[in-house]
Amino acid sequence: MKRAAWAWLRTLAAAGVIGLLLWRLGTRAILDGLSVIDLRAVCAALAIGLITTVLTAWRWCLVAWRLGLRLPLRNGVADYYRALFLNGVLPAGVLGDVHRAVRHGRQEGDVGRGVRAVVLERAAGQVVTVAVAGVVLAARPTVVPPRFREALTIAGTAVVAAVLVVSVVAVIAGDRRTRSGSRWRRASADSLRDLRRGLLARDAWPGAVLLSVLAFAGHLVLFLVAARTAGSTASFARLLPPMVVTLLAMGLPVNVAGWGPREGMAALAFGTAGLGAAQGLTIAVVYGVLSFVASLPGAGVLLWPTLVRAWPRPARVRAVRPVPRRIGDAGIDA
Repeated sequence: MKRAAWAWLRTLAAAGVIGLLLWRLGTRAILDGLSVIDLRAVCAALAIGLITTVLTAWRWCLVAWRLGLRLPLRNGVADYYRALFLNGVLPAGVLGDVHRAVRHGRQEGDVGRGVRAVVLERAAGQVVTVAVAGVVLAARPTVVPPRFREALTIAGTAVVAAVLVVSVVAVIAGDRRTRSGSRWRRASADSLRDLRRGLLARDAWPGAVLLSVLAFAGHLVLFLVAARTAGSTASFARLLPPMVVTLLAMGLPVNVAGWGPREGMAALAFGTAGLGAAQGLTIAVVYGVLSFVASLPGAGVLLWPTLVRAWPRPARVRAVRPVPRRIGDAGIDA
């Protein structure tokens, strides 16, 4: 009941944001965003999507390897593509990540560890996003309205504090495992141990951070392509703060397949930066469509097993081996 209520609440919140934008800005900004996409933007989205998917899949592989799970990079890229596509077509926006976590865990015989590997991998990306957004907003605080600035500061501080607290607890816990006690205590001990091994070790976090920064840079480049496709001529330095704030809002768990908070925050941030709320909404729509285009190879990964099974195979022709004839049989001279 609680999960169903929360799912409906997220859907209604995202729909409410989109409805408010349509009421205040009209449908023209959205229609403009759908009409300006051309072949060059599509090709750029596919190329950038390939790079960012390889980077994030590599990050997932690093975490999984640290946890003792087998995950070749080729398989990780395919599974990540499938997850991105499912995230883009299913309402919750995270069901693709749930699918790849459970699927990989079942393949390795440890669903819990497979899920924790995906959670840690995604958490590394979110922490880097929050850190970059904090740096950009500290340099350009005027991009956020005063009434939202304090809320973002509190939220960012809370995230950083939570990460520090969990890190300290994980380091203290070490590899000690609580074998007695409640199931929750055992799960907590396993999670802390995997956090320490998967992300906080000296030979683990540099790679995860580097890959997260490069992947975030790829998302910014795709956002810049969306802005140029939508007709924006503003410099990258001027576009950077509203783009970062919009990408930060995409992490809120109240979207429908990524739509909702992204468009609302883009309209707000671009309007505050003097670039126009309508243009911000158009750019966000173009970015959403290009992000979906970048995930389309995941549809091929999803359908490939079905296509292979349905593809007709040629019938095997069994070769007839001649029966040897013995010397002395009828018609053969000895």
